Amino acid sequence: MLMNGQPLSVARQIRKEAARLGFAAIGFSSPVPQPVAMQHYTDMLHDGRHGEMSYMEKQREERSDPSLLFAGLRTIISAAISYNYPLHYGDGVPKISKYALINDYHTVLRAKLEDLVATIQLLVEEPLNARITVDSSPLLEKAWAEEAAIGKTGKNTLLKVPSAGSYIFLGEILVDREIVATKLALPNYCGSCSNCLERCPTGALLEPGKIDASKCISYLTVELKREFTAEEAAMIGEWLFGCDLCQEVCPHNRQTTIKANESFVLRQNLVNITTETILNLTKSGFRELFYGTPIFRIGLRRLKRNARAVADNLKRSLYINA
Repeated sequence: MLMNGQPLSVARQIRKEAARLGFAAIGFSSPVPQPVAMQHYTDMLHDGRHGEMSYMEKQREERSDPSLLFAGLRTIISAAISYNYPLHYGDGVPKISKYALINDYHTVLRAKLEDLVATIQLLVEEPLNARITVDSSPLLEKAWAEEAAIGKTGKNTLLKVPSAGSYIFLGEILVDREIVATKLALPNYCGSCSNCLERCPTGALLEPGKIDASKCISYLTVELKREFTAEEAAMIGEWLFGCDLCQEVCPHNRQTTIKANESFVLRQNLVNITTETILNLTKSGFRELFYGTPIFRIGLRRLKRNARAVADNLKRSLYINA
């Protein structure tokens, strides 16, 4: 069967190779306008809900029209890979988000996407121009993932992929070839559940699908570069880096069959690390412990900032519960 002169089997062969590489899902979309996603994005900036992430205010035209990022763009390939490995924390201990206890996904995902591009080049026969992006371009990732029908955005603003849940990383390949594929309509996975909204300790989830990043623990511990105010320090609770609370309480994440890709190996020495250990780290010790993980990107100064706040919060909690 041909569509626009291209056999549909090309998409199927790409999906087959993606599965071999360990991707949880892959899909294809044409670079059509995304007015709803852009309106949500614009509203967030207008309301100041992006906090101090000033980079979000730049390249709005490119976000609206990805063809400005890549000349000759015909197809956006969205790919998701799972990091949903089992992890259990005790009560009253410092916590690190699951995505940061493994090798940096930027490196792992980019390498797999490079392998996939090599396969696509063989399939299309003619010279292929492609650009890989893993958090490195101003793309509306979730919007394109939905357009490609690989997932649906939940009430916690995170993409949920069938059989994989929301513990996934996204990456894209921009290509100058039209790749056509059938798409299945995906259901609303959230239904009447509101666990994430009710359990967010800082009220960052204002309503279904609407977040105030400036109140989000992940933003505070990862993106915010300055010192905390007293209120912000209290808000992060036990979280040293990131936060998984809105994913932990999601029923959909408990019903997954696709598990973490084998490239993501848990660094056991980082699980249950103490605030005292972090506060006593030298630069060389920090590098030895965290090099190759997402935590290394924020540097020792900010990690110690987080650790001081967590240590105070844990002491306060012990005093209150004594």
